[in-house]
Amino acid sequence: MGIISWIILGLLAGAIAKILLPGRDPGGLIGTTLIGIAGAFVGGWLSSHFLHRPVEKHFFDLYTWGAAIGGSLVLLIGYRLLFGNSRD
Repeated sequence: MGIISWIILGLLAGAIAKILLPGRDPGGLIGTTLIGIAGAFVGGWLSSHFLHRPVEKHFFDLYTWGAAIGGSLVLLIGYRLLFGNSRD
């Protein structure tokens, strides 16, 4: 997959992670979107290096989506732990 595909996958993975983990984020929509994109990259990297599951070249691979959503969830939880759950 190319960089544009990873960005699109990250946007969608971030939206799915936000649906699975509702609540107010300190960064708002922009922060959540960037976390989704970063989560797709981190999830793909972790999947290929530690789980010995290489990232497929196909956009609609179930494991690639799972890794991207999982990475987004991990980063979103970490972001909330570091910066709080609500905007004050």
